[in-house]
Amino acid sequence: MKQDKNRQTRDIPPQKHPFSVGSLADLLLAPLYLAQGVWVRFKTPRLPEPPGLRQGVSGQGRSLRLLVTGDSSAAGVGAPSQNQALTGRMVSRLAPKNTVHWRLAAQTGWRSRELRLYLAKLPRVPYDLVLLATGINDLTSNFSLDYCLKKKTRLVAELRNRFTPKFIVVSGMPPVHKFPALPQPLRTFLGKRAKAHDQAVAKFCQTQPDCEHLPLDFSQDPKTLATDGFHPGPQVYDLWAKAVVRTWREK
Repeated sequence: MKQDKNRQTRDIPPQKHPFSVGSLADLLLAPLYLAQGVWVRFKTPRLPEPPGLRQGVSGQGRSLRLLVTGDSSAAGVGAPSQNQALTGRMVSRLAPKNTVHWRLAAQTGWRSRELRLYLAKLPRVPYDLVLLATGINDLTSNFSLDYCLKKKTRLVAELRNRFTPKFIVVSGMPPVHKFPALPQPLRTFLGKRAKAHDQAVAKFCQTQPDCEHLPLDFSQDPKTLATDGFHPGPQVYDLWAKAVVRTWREK
């Protein structure tokens, strides 16, 4: 049981880390990072969000309200349909014992600011379980780590203020350091930033009685990834959904 019962969200304090954008090595390598980033964006196919419903009611049993929100992975990019994407797999695992009232609020390319503005327009419906899966677009936009962490805590505050969730699962960053589609040294640079972000968010969640950080370190076998080499395939989405549901049930 977490000892801090105060539900007020406090910004994560500034983080000290040796591999920030301002470090000497990264300043020297910045032109290479930029060139590699442009090259990756140019050569990587832009996959569509999968077709399927974005809200509905499924299952039988006690009522459970579920909100899945975030960026392209939350939206299911890499799966052939929403039924095989993250939300669909979560609903499938929850439905046998619950009447799941679910909603997906996610879009490719959303950074924290765009997501928070969208959430502010949704109806004030209470949710039992909220999954927040976002942050990678902030990191790859070259925002400072402190900025990214502050935006994450403000998203948590927005979720609380608008939806009064009983429990929030904050998904970690994808294992960027394993992405075969990223060249070196860009892969290592982004991987370190993602790991630093996750460590800070995990510490923040430990101080919040209604939040749990869920690290993501699933297999990066090309066979389990989407064709762009970045997004999850159906197998990874199912593992991710299983981990979220387990976290919810063990809370």
